[in-house]
Amino acid sequence: MDVQRKLEILADAAKYDASCASSGTETRDSSDGKGMGSTAPGMGICHSYAPDGRCISLLKVLLTNACNYDCLYCVNRASSNVPRARFTIEEVVKLTLDFYRRNYIEGLFLSSGIIRSPDYTMEQVVSVARKLREEHHFRGYIHLKTIPEADDGLIAEAGKYADRLSINIEMPQETSLKQFAPEKDVHAIRRTMGRLRLKLDEAEEDRSAKTKAKPQRFAPAGQSTQMIVGADSASDHTILHTSANLYGSYKLRRVYYSAFSPIPDASRALPLVQPPLLREHRLYQADWLMRFYGFDVGEIVDDSAMLPLDIDPKLAWALRHRDRFPLDVNRASREELLRVPGFGTKAVERIIATRRTTTIRLADLARLHVPRNKALPFIVLSDHRPSPHRLDAAGLIERFKPKATQLGFGF
Repeated sequence: MDVQRKLEILADAAKYDASCASSGTETRDSSDGKGMGSTAPGMGICHSYAPDGRCISLLKVLLTNACNYDCLYCVNRASSNVPRARFTIEEVVKLTLDFYRRNYIEGLFLSSGIIRSPDYTMEQVVSVARKLREEHHFRGYIHLKTIPEADDGLIAEAGKYADRLSINIEMPQETSLKQFAPEKDVHAIRRTMGRLRLKLDEAEEDRSAKTKAKPQRFAPAGQSTQMIVGADSASDHTILHTSANLYGSYKLRRVYYSAFSPIPDASRALPLVQPPLLREHRLYQADWLMRFYGFDVGEIVDDSAMLPLDIDPKLAWALRHRDRFPLDVNRASREELLRVPGFGTKAVERIIATRRTTTIRLADLARLHVPRNKALPFIVLSDHRPSPHRLDAAGLIERFKPKATQLGFGF
């Protein structure tokens, strides 16, 4: 099989993994005339957007889509009737360098099906990164998928070359993982996450220590994971509780949510249709509230255990807690401002900076990039105060729901 055909198969096989976007790695470049490639601080990877608006991409492939495991939700499972292919180490290295020289990519995301054994597979993945770094002095971004049962020495070596490592938790509930992926062990996955956290903590301590010795390098962009949404009966409440536990226990940079997509020749245990993509979007919004806005899971998801699809989770929280509003923008604390619908983290910082020198008025909201229609019912300004009846009105939620549209008929 030629390389082009392999690339078609293995790039398509990798598309189901959403956890390739990344940020927060160290800064490297080739301005000294040695090596190839660079990274930028805070950059996003794999069709993500950097802070300056640039769209950045990477070569996203599997080393092979052959696999010993028969996970029911995976299109590359052992019993799946799909074309199989396998790159050699040299082929992945050459593709990465060639694509970079043509300005197609700025990094590599490499994963693989499990072949022979976890150690053998992990050694193959690490070999690609080792060749790129040591033989070709590639300084672009590298994200490697970690095999949970692999030897600890291989994990340590992967962190030496990769910017980010990730291990997919796969399912939000242990019982679901046993049902859909019996060969995988959730305890092994979490043990590997724990080992990664220890190594990341050690590397951070070395960087903080004031010694002349060069600090050890270990995955400066941290670790991430991914959960499949909608393949089992797990509620949004369960999914977000699992995420909160992962963030707290393993200091993950990101938890990615991937809406289940029906696959060919699927098991009867799987749903026939995929969940609405809007559910995945709402989970990302809720995840953002936990990470950057100071919300707890119990505040985001109420007793219904599912996030509403028609409004975002922050607005839903505000509508359930109308007694906390309206909020005086010129006096409220940062924590209180972050809970106002329509106020993002950057907008809040701009508000706090502005009110040190002047009183914020209604006309200032546009300059501060605050969406007025969403925020106005919940805030007080020097020249604006919503009427009590407006905030308590039973129809307030209808104002924020998307308008109904006529469905098309295809002709």
